[in-house]
Amino acid sequence: MQHFGDALIERVRALGNPLCVGLDPYLDRIPPLFRDGDMSPGNPLTAPAVEAFLKAVLDRSTGKVAVVKPQIAFFERMGWRGIRALEEVCAHARKHGMLVLLDAKRGDIGSTADAYAGAHLIPDAPMPADALTLNPYLGMDTLEPFFRSARTYGRGLFVLVKTSNPGSGDFQDLKIGNRSLAETVADTLNAKVEELAGEKTGWSSLGVVVGATYPGEAERIRQIMPRAVFLVPGYGAQGGSAKEAVSGFVPGPNGLEGGIVNSSRGILFPAGSDTNSATDWERAIDAAIGKAVTELGEAVAT
Repeated sequence: MQHFGDALIERVRALGNPLCVGLDPYLDRIPPLFRDGDMSPGNPLTAPAVEAFLKAVLDRSTGKVAVVKPQIAFFERMGWRGIRALEEVCAHARKHGMLVLLDAKRGDIGSTADAYAGAHLIPDAPMPADALTLNPYLGMDTLEPFFRSARTYGRGLFVLVKTSNPGSGDFQDLKIGNRSLAETVADTLNAKVEELAGEKTGWSSLGVVVGATYPGEAERIRQIMPRAVFLVPGYGAQGGSAKEAVSGFVPGPNGLEGGIVNSSRGILFPAGSDTNSATDWERAIDAAIGKAVTELGEAVAT
């Protein structure tokens, strides 16, 4: 049985960069090379076109990226064909040796949480993922089915703590005593982080989402959660720099480690990729991946 925290960190160490490619297929931005029909969500041609596009991106990412993060909403938007495309894209990623972190932000009570965990995090799950994002704001009891899957099957979890969007402070920055709500959530989760720590690397299969746009908060949360892997959105298109993105990382055997840094639009839709030319498209995608790999590799090497 794979321990997600160990597997992720070992792959990141081997590659020398913490890049996570976010698979957010905005239909109006799919390059002409892959478009089919009008690309409306209900068109039967749309989901296969998206699948072909994302598989091509994964092919260009092979050997450079440890983990990919499909955002389920973009696939649900296309109905059952989109869900089938998501399954195929996830299987393609695994075939190329990448871990799959499904961004679904699940969080609900009782049997509903059990069903969500069963959909993604057990051996016979119909839509299996190596890890899943979670929303903690209904309380710790709603996370228990996911903790159970992590303990029993080695799956990974990433709980929202301090997100990268501008409105995150509306609630996450509210003070509870001398701590923000985000820091309070981190402190509450930390016992589970320790429980799910891996034997090989010491990193936990329970991670947290901490945005690149709030490096100071990332440093404070790292003090609270020394063994939690950070999933860091906000790098690139959202304005966070590589240095800011790794502000919550700590020294490891080969440089700074302890997280993965997501880039979605910057990888999927870089300048020069809006083309009918396969050669030009491949050149643009390779350049975008190379830029992110280099920037983040240099950031963790310092």
